[in-house]
Amino acid sequence: MEDKFVVNIGRQLGSGGREIGEKLAIRLGISFYDKELITLASEESGLCSEFFERADERPSQGFVGGWFGMRFPFITDGAMPASNCLSNDSLFKVQSDVIRRLAEKKSCLFVGRCADYILREHPRCANIFISSTREDRIARLCRIHGFGEQEAEAMMVKADKKRSEYYNYYSYKTWGAAASYHLCIDSSVLGIDGTVDFVEEFVRKKLSL
Repeated sequence: MEDKFVVNIGRQLGSGGREIGEKLAIRLGISFYDKELITLASEESGLCSEFFERADERPSQGFVGGWFGMRFPFITDGAMPASNCLSNDSLFKVQSDVIRRLAEKKSCLFVGRCADYILREHPRCANIFISSTREDRIARLCRIHGFGEQEAEAMMVKADKKRSEYYNYYSYKTWGAAASYHLCIDSSVLGIDGTVDFVEEFVRKKLSL
């Protein structure tokens, strides 16, 4: 594992964190994972991806989305479910195992999903948090999704709450707090490409690439 490294990115919705991660992964020549982890976790476990989508970056609620009849029609062929219901914690463990195995095999960039905590013992990692101003986040969401400002702001508030609860619950740290990461940066200051430049330089220096 000595020559492999990982970059973990936490982000506010609308900050451009995913785009920054994608561009950074290309610059560094490493694999990029965000929503792709849901598909991989589904394939790994034999469970329908719907399970992971419902639990995605949500803290434990006892059972995924409450009781919604997780019976055989929801299970992919060949799977052997241990029970009719799975907790968010169980799905988090499956996804965590996928993240660890990927990081053992190759250098990767992960977006969200507590990857920084899951890979906390990895010898070569850089943990980044991307934030942005309220105005820039709203403008970005409106531009990408065609939302009105009120709808975009409501979506931001909901996403921030969900992501912070998820991160704080599983990592025992504070989402978005400087002490939880190696670098926190406001993408509205330098713009998306400027932020990619800055983070790339930081990662290369930190990991001696």
